[in-house]
Amino acid sequence: MQKKAERGFTSAIRVNPIAFGSHSLCKIIENIVIMTKANKVLFITQEITPYVSETEMSLVGRNLPQAIQEKGREIRTFMPKWGNINERRNQLHEVIRLSGMNLIIDDTDHPLIIKVASIQSARMQVYFIDNDDYFQNRLQATDENGAEYEDNDARAIFYARGVLETVKKLRWCPDVIHCQGWMTALAPLYIKKAYKDEPSFRDAKVVFSLFDDEFKQPFHADFASKLLLKGVSKKDIASLTEPIDYVTLCKLAVDYSDGVIQQSEHVNEEILEYARQSGKLILDYQTPDNLAEACNDFYDKVWEAEQK
Repeated sequence: MQKKAERGFTSAIRVNPIAFGSHSLCKIIENIVIMTKANKVLFITQEITPYVSETEMSLVGRNLPQAIQEKGREIRTFMPKWGNINERRNQLHEVIRLSGMNLIIDDTDHPLIIKVASIQSARMQVYFIDNDDYFQNRLQATDENGAEYEDNDARAIFYARGVLETVKKLRWCPDVIHCQGWMTALAPLYIKKAYKDEPSFRDAKVVFSLFDDEFKQPFHADFASKLLLKGVSKKDIASLTEPIDYVTLCKLAVDYSDGVIQQSEHVNEEILEYARQSGKLILDYQTPDNLAEACNDFYDKVWEAEQK
């Protein structure tokens, strides 16, 4: 496995202390330290404004990636192409070279469509995961009457796998992957199991954010079998005992994450305590003004921590 200290450069650097003054030597060492930190951050989000209405989650999805990019890190950002997103107004267009793959879920092929748009004021590009059955003609987690979609479990599977397959095609290797919202809760499992040997993910650390975003309707009883994929065994998801509700799903995300962020001031206490007891790195709730700086530091702490 590639060593962390090598991620920022391609060859070892030898420094002759005699050849440099103390000031120059300190600058070289400082630059080497900077290069070994988590330089690439992948954001797997559930909501981003202005594509959906402003909520706590969508504002974080919009502002945090921009702030992290402005701190000098390279970013990529993904969200589902919910059916209430106006493609013309937001200037979404399909990326043909990334689209076309079929993802098999519950023995059914589902075409993966990738779209992209730019937030010009932030100099930020957003990738959208789309599918006619799961996203194109649907709203977000609930329909126009507020009822949760019966296949939200399959939608979450499709979204997580769709993002990871697209990052593979981009041949991009993030150092830290930040998952936000329960719709992203399966990404940590897939990254650490099904995609663990892929160059794009084998050295990545995963951070999962807890929001105040509980769903009410438990997932279908066959959810665990739908999750199975090469690299994901029944043992890996043994914790998914029925009913597979919000708490159970988020605990699974915690199990396969390297760090957990309390993103909302009030989150499910059972999940938060589970994360604390797990020994994972935890970032406590931060006000919006402090969030970017705190996350920026937290990414490096997670990146530098040794794998257990």
